[in-house]
Amino acid sequence: DLPAFVDSKTLVIASSYSGNTEETLSAFKQALNTNCKKLAVTTGGKLRNLAQEKQVPIFTIDYLSPPRAALGYSFIPLIALLSKLGFLEDKSAEVEGMAQTLKELLGKLAEDIPIAHNPAKQLASKLFGKLVAIYGAGILSPVARRWKGEFNENSKAWAFYETFPELNHNTVVGYEFPKAMADKLYVVLLRCPSLHPRILARYQITCEILQKAGVKHEIFDSQGENELTQMMSLLFLGDWTSYYLAMLNQTDPMPVKMIDYLKKRLNSIE
Repeated sequence: DLPAFVDSKTLVIASSYSGNTEETLSAFKQALNTNCKKLAVTTGGKLRNLAQEKQVPIFTIDYLSPPRAALGYSFIPLIALLSKLGFLEDKSAEVEGMAQTLKELLGKLAEDIPIAHNPAKQLASKLFGKLVAIYGAGILSPVARRWKGEFNENSKAWAFYETFPELNHNTVVGYEFPKAMADKLYVVLLRCPSLHPRILARYQITCEILQKAGVKHEIFDSQGENELTQMMSLLFLGDWTSYYLAMLNQTDPMPVKMIDYLKKRLNSIE
């Protein structure tokens, strides 16, 4: 549902890559019944049709791939739009710096880079056959969630994500049982220098607790000087790792059969 504060001074951006995301369409239809300003961001589908019908401006994404492989096409235009409207400072330099960092990372993570020099392949080999938990904090909380989703969809693997400081209030107590799980778990901790010093201290102490519990774990630090680059550099590593884990699992990373099945069943209920 739309927040109750939405009014004539509010801009509602409905962003759905396919244009058929049920939750986005529901919120957009609610927005149409208010006097708020509206924008649709999509490749097509029901969202574009509805926006055209109601004469709502549309930013069309001209790129066809699974939605998870088109994050840049959905995300960067929003940054540009919000900057143009004055909601954000000009992020052009940050975006250019991010692109350069990702190009450099590609030289380390791409398929033709052997495992001895490829951090993503190395991590995928460690995660193979494991139940993966990803920990993040602050700006890296959504990145941890992205890693979880990529392991689910690309690698067809179980994965969970947790965030600091909340995981220190409950999750760490659950490392004890069942005892047999310690060998089956692998915890990936995503870290960047812009996090609060107290949060960074929590990372170190949590690793000590994991060590005592016999759970394998590893910290991965971001690259880049600005927060956007720090987020995207770790996101990039996660995407490549999930791809290589799919190869180890001998599964095609493209199809998401269970999601297709779910949507088909939901459509039959409407």
